[in-house]
Amino acid sequence: MSRIALRVIALTGVIALLGVASYAIAGGGTKNFKGKEMIGYNENPDVSTLASGSFRARLSDDGTTLAYQLSYSGLEGNVQQAHIHFAKPGVNGGISIWLCGTSPGFVPPTAGIPTCPQSGTVEGEVDMTDVIGPAGQGIAAGELAEIVAAMRAGHAYANVHSSKFPGGEIRAQLNNRSGDDDEGGDDD
Repeated sequence: MSRIALRVIALTGVIALLGVASYAIAGGGTKNFKGKEMIGYNENPDVSTLASGSFRARLSDDGTTLAYQLSYSGLEGNVQQAHIHFAKPGVNGGISIWLCGTSPGFVPPTAGIPTCPQSGTVEGEVDMTDVIGPAGQGIAAGELAEIVAAMRAGHAYANVHSSKFPGGEIRAQLNNRSGDDDEGGDDD
């Protein structure tokens, strides 16, 4: 095989890889997200609690809404609020999306934020109007695609805050799930 033919094959391979990468970056990645086990040891700093929970979400086909389900039980303090934050594992980050709230005098930052039960499941659907930032970390209000990209990269987490642990009692890092499950089932 000639050197020119080898260069053409190599160049074709590079172009194909760039195409796949740009497709993934542009939103062709997973639509399903699930947190690892939601526990106190995942908080920063670590929290010793018997509480546990789970988080899962699914991005709509057109990428404009994120439907979520947050379940938890056993919190040692009164549940105050729950969010999706922007940060890598072991680091605290700013709030991107409110999942629920109950703190005294709670005023939802966006419409339709459900009330957090003391124990149980909260379900909801958010869109770009529910994204509040964190602007100081490069995600402006309304940038749903930005927090979804962070979720795909494993740089977002969900947590539940309580009166005993106001910084968060349980937390789960949200990870890009292997294999996009278009049927909505569990593919762990």
